[in-house]
Amino acid sequence: MATYVELQVTSHFSFLRGASAPEELFAAAALQGHRALGLADWGSVAGVVRGWDGQKTTGVRMIAGTRADLRDGRALLLYPVDRQAWGRLTRLLSIGKGRGGKGRCILDWSDVVEHGEGLIAILLPGEHVGAADLAELRQAFGARGYLALSFRRRPGDGGRLYVLDRQARAAGVRCVATGDVLYHAAERRPLQDVLTAIREKATIDALGFRRERFMDRNLKPPEEMERRFAAFPGAIQASADIADQCRFDLGEIQYQYPYEEVMAGCTAQQALARLTEEAAARMFPGGVPHAYRSQIDHELALIDKLGYAPIF
Repeated sequence: MATYVELQVTSHFSFLRGASAPEELFAAAALQGHRALGLADWGSVAGVVRGWDGQKTTGVRMIAGTRADLRDGRALLLYPVDRQAWGRLTRLLSIGKGRGGKGRCILDWSDVVEHGEGLIAILLPGEHVGAADLAELRQAFGARGYLALSFRRRPGDGGRLYVLDRQARAAGVRCVATGDVLYHAAERRPLQDVLTAIREKATIDALGFRRERFMDRNLKPPEEMERRFAAFPGAIQASADIADQCRFDLGEIQYQYPYEEVMAGCTAQQALARLTEEAAARMFPGGVPHAYRSQIDHELALIDKLGYAPIF
């Protein structure tokens, strides 16, 4: 089985950027032999519910995360390792959405650091990555901070990746390979160009370098990604290590009813059971009939299973 895990997948929930639905991405992943996909839409987790449906249908595990583009120009992929970190991630996005309004998410580095406990942070290099950026990443996230390596199919691309890898090593930051996926299959590229043209308010012919400039942004088999990144085996292994750390599953989320303490030292379920027994004793001072006893026990067990005691 291949080691590589794709951790940079954008769906069509990233408005006018991704060109494939989460279900299409997970179906393609299953056919290609992927064991997990990192779904990270721009400034949002809007696609994760459909991604979770894709996980249930295909068996390809979804690693739920987001892409955060900061006001200072830096961009990060953020992945929670557990349920608590997921809560911090969604609070972070709420802050950004509150500032930006519809369609925008405005965040600063300080916001990410404040909510960063339990988050994997993958720095996405722009044209240049400064030593200060990597030092800040290392200081804020320690071993949970990574630098992404992605091919752009431009002149000097291989040399650029070697330079990034060297910079990261000097800063004590691990590199991780990513495919920067925008669509599930190569034939979806023309649609992605149309989306870019709409976003840029230009015709396709007039897009020029505003077009997504490297063509193979489709999901690829893990073996193909390992072939492409053969010179960076540590970056391949890092993708698997991140996937192993991120064990949060959307199925862990349930509605939690608010609870105000009714009886000191008692949970909601214990308080409900005690009140029920007191009321039953008042109604049946000579003893609770068997049929009533059975029904009370059944109802209390069901309420406990569903977590409904706070309602009562």
